[in-house]
Amino acid sequence: MKVTHRQRIIDTDDAGLRRYVHDHLKVFVEFTSGNCPICELLAPPFAQFADDAEFEDILFLRLDSDENPVARKMMDDQAAPFFVAYCQGRVLTCDALTREAEMRAMLETLRHYQPLSA
Repeated sequence: MKVTHRQRIIDTDDAGLRRYVHDHLKVFVEFTSGNCPICELLAPPFAQFADDAEFEDILFLRLDSDENPVARKMMDDQAAPFFVAYCQGRVLTCDALTREAEMRAMLETLRHYQPLSA
């Protein structure tokens, strides 16, 4: 497990994704792919969001869909980068995003979402 940007982005695999999504209330995941120019373009704002205090309650994960079979299967019908916002272990929203503003909008939706009481 490689952690970058002040311990806020975790590069993980399929098994780690399942574990983190169930162990953390809110999780924001970027599925990337090699030779993806948009992935490279969105890497700096993704890191900035991960370091931003307003998103401190959200765990940021990154998976390389080329190296993880479950992620690769999920990406069969999607283009990288593909983002998923999870809350309480369930998908809240997901989409292939190409702009920083779209990432912020998805993060804001996740940040403001009021989870069900236990």
